[in-house]
Amino acid sequence: MADGPFRLDGSVAVVTGGSQGIGRAVCLALAEAGAAVAVTNVRGKSADVDALCAEIAAGGGTAKGYELDVTDTPSIPAVMDRIAAELGGPDILVNNAGVRSEKASVDLTEAEWDAVLSVNLKGTFFCAQAAARHMIERGAGRIINVASQLAVAAQPERAAYVASKGGVVALTRVLALEWVSKGITVNAIGPGPTETPMTAGRGTAQPSLGRSPLGRRLQPEEVAGAVVFLASPAAGAVNGTLLLVDGGWAAG
Repeated sequence: MADGPFRLDGSVAVVTGGSQGIGRAVCLALAEAGAAVAVTNVRGKSADVDALCAEIAAGGGTAKGYELDVTDTPSIPAVMDRIAAELGGPDILVNNAGVRSEKASVDLTEAEWDAVLSVNLKGTFFCAQAAARHMIERGAGRIINVASQLAVAAQPERAAYVASKGGVVALTRVLALEWVSKGITVNAIGPGPTETPMTAGRGTAQPSLGRSPLGRRLQPEEVAGAVVFLASPAAGAVNGTLLLVDGGWAAG
């Protein structure tokens, strides 16, 4: 259905941390739905970015890679401006860049705390701000923030991570209320444990997996569909929502 409610033809989507894991699956799904995709990641992931852009192009889609470190706050507006000049938009922003943290709270250092919050929460805000400035000019936009099921169901030894993802959900609600009058919706997704490069080699003997009704990690592709939905015309009235994609993990 070229004109279906989930199509994104003519849209430009920016995905942070877009070259692997959930971000990679999101880029592929957005391209499949018809969006031109700006795949962003840090310099050390440039080979992954290039490979993904080539894969999207081989499938008939449009993608271009951009270097973006979300902790380098002053550089974010310039990258968004460049994307707007070269691809158009941005019409869709997926704040996917994130880092994990597992450490006993009594041993967590200030530097470790700051490193997690800087990427997961501060980076999310300033990327949203930079993209929203372009969206406000055109009176439309979709922002999807990647949170976690741990934003609503805590787990030991995840203090910085849970605080950052809980902050993402709270931030999502604030921006949703503030920008809806500008034509922008802001939502979040909460993936459960997902098979990504960050979880590779961790095995199955984890408390989070034992709690999951599925009894396994999600595949990134199982998460990406939620992003396409929230980015699409079908979700025009969805705003300020956390959409859990966790196989029922948080329901247990």
